[in-house]
Amino acid sequence: MDEKFRQEGVGVTLTVTPCWCYGAETMDLNPYTQKAIWGFNGTERPGAVYLASVLASHNQKGLPAFSIYGKDVQNIDDLGISSDVSQKILQFTGAAISASLMRYKSYLSIGGVSMGIAGSVVNPDFFQDYLGMQTEYVDMTEIIRRIERKIYDKEEYLKAIKWVKKYCMEGIDTNSSESQRSRQQKDADWEFVVKMTQIIRDLMVGNPALAEMGYIEESLGHNAIASGFQGQRQWTDHFPNGDFSETILNSSFDWNGTRAPYIVATENDCLNAVSMLFGYLLSNSAQVFADVRTFWSKEAVKKVTGYDLDDVCGTGMIHLINSGSAAIDGNAQQKIDGKPAIKPYWDITQQEITRSLEKTTFYPANVQYFRGGGYSVNFLTEGSMPATISRLNLIKGLGPVLQIAEGYTVDIPGKVHDILDKRTDPTWPSTWFAPKLTGNGVFKDTYSVMYNWGANHASLSYGHIGKDLITLASMLRIPVSMHNVEEQKIFRPSVWGAFGTQDLESADYRACKNYGPLYKSFGLEFYRN
Repeated sequence: MDEKFRQEGVGVTLTVTPCWCYGAETMDLNPYTQKAIWGFNGTERPGAVYLASVLASHNQKGLPAFSIYGKDVQNIDDLGISSDVSQKILQFTGAAISASLMRYKSYLSIGGVSMGIAGSVVNPDFFQDYLGMQTEYVDMTEIIRRIERKIYDKEEYLKAIKWVKKYCMEGIDTNSSESQRSRQQKDADWEFVVKMTQIIRDLMVGNPALAEMGYIEESLGHNAIASGFQGQRQWTDHFPNGDFSETILNSSFDWNGTRAPYIVATENDCLNAVSMLFGYLLSNSAQVFADVRTFWSKEAVKKVTGYDLDDVCGTGMIHLINSGSAAIDGNAQQKIDGKPAIKPYWDITQQEITRSLEKTTFYPANVQYFRGGGYSVNFLTEGSMPATISRLNLIKGLGPVLQIAEGYTVDIPGKVHDILDKRTDPTWPSTWFAPKLTGNGVFKDTYSVMYNWGANHASLSYGHIGKDLITLASMLRIPVSMHNVEEQKIFRPSVWGAFGTQDLESADYRACKNYGPLYKSFGLEFYRN
C-alpha cells in the first residue's frame, strides 16, 4: 500500500472502516503522511473501539493521528455526515493538503539579507526539517542579466505594459521638486518594473516561452512555491524598487487575468513568506505583507486628530503598512454576501478586478528610501472585514514558533486616516487592524498584542483562519505561542492530550518538542524522491 501511495503522490490518509480491521496491522505507517481516523458513532459497529485501538497503535509507534468521532449516535442506515464530523474532516484535510503541497517545493531567495532583518536570513535546515522544502538562491544581478539580454517573453511584455498604462493609475510625485525623477525616467521605470515582474515569476516557476527562445535552463524555474526579494539597499539604491513586482505577483490577477497568487516576500523575509504561504494555502486567497508598524491608542488618536475611537475599537488599533508585497486584493473591494472580502482567484469577477484597481494608486517611490526610483502601491483596506494576522519566528534553542491574532479591519474617517497615514508614508498601502480581545493574557487589550508580536512583519489573511493555522502547525510540529482562537475550535492530533489537558499551550510545546520536526529524518529520501 505504501508503495502505491508513494507512486500516486498521496500525502493524506483518512481512515474509515465499517468493521474491526486489525488496526495495528493495516494502519498507515508512512511517517510523512498526515493521518486521521474517523470512528463511526453507531452501536451496531465497533467505530469507537476501533478508533481508540488504532489511535493507541499510532501513539505507541510515534505516528500522531487526528481523532474524528461524532457526538451523537447514528443509525446504521444513516448515510449522512453530522456537522461536527464534517467540520473536523474539512479542518483536517485543509491543513493536511497544505502541508503536503509544500513538500518537495522550494523557497527561492533572490538576493540576501535586507538591512539586517533577521527574517531575511534563510535557514535551509528549518525549511527542510519542518516543511520538507529545499532552499534555492539567485543573485539579484540575474534580473539585470535577463533584462539586458531580453530573456523574457516579449509578446507578453507588450501585453503587460499596455495593461499597466490602462489600469495602473500613477499618483502624484510626493518627493521634493529637486529630487523628483524626470518623466523620461519614470516611463523607463514602468518598463523596468514590468519586465522585473515577469522575470521574478519566471525564476520561481519557469516559462516554456523561454525554451522556445533557446533558453532551456532559464525556462525550468526553481520549483518555488514561495520566494523573497532582498531589494534594499544594494538594489534599490541604484535600480527601481521591487514594490510593483511584489504587489502584482502576490495579487490574484494581472494582465493575463485571474490566476493563483505567487508568494513573494519583500526584503526577502523568508519567515514572513512562510506565514504568507500558510495563509494562502489555508484560505486560497491572496495575502497582505505588512509591517506591524504602530499601535494607536484611543488617547493618542484623540490627541492627534480629535477623533474618538471608542465607537470603533476602544482599546486602540494597529497600523499595518509596508511599501511592498501587499496584494491589491488587500483593499477588500471583492465582496462575499455584500461584505468586504479577499476571494479565491476563481471566484473573482472582472468588475471586482476593475474596482480593486480603481481603488489603488501607484506612487513614484519615495527616493529617501528608494534612490533608484520605481513605484510604491497605495490603498486603504475597507473596514469590518474578518482577518487573521500571523507570524512565524525562529527562536534559538526552541526552534520555530507561530503567532496568531484574529480580528477585523477597521474603518476610520478619511480625514483621520490622512492625518495618521502621513506620519509614516502616504504612498504605501494601509490596513487598520483590531484584534479580537478575550480579556485574558496577551489578548486583554490591543497594546499587549502589539507589544508581544515577535517581529517587524506579519501576514494578513482573509477570514478567521486561526483554527486552521493551529491544526497545520501541529502537523509540522511548530508550537503556537499566542492566539485568540476559541478552545472548542482547536483541533490537534489526539496524542497531544497525553501531554496535558489543562494548559493546552504548554501541552503543545511539549508535544512538538517530543516529536520534533516532521521531516527531521527526511535526509537522503528527500533528494531520492
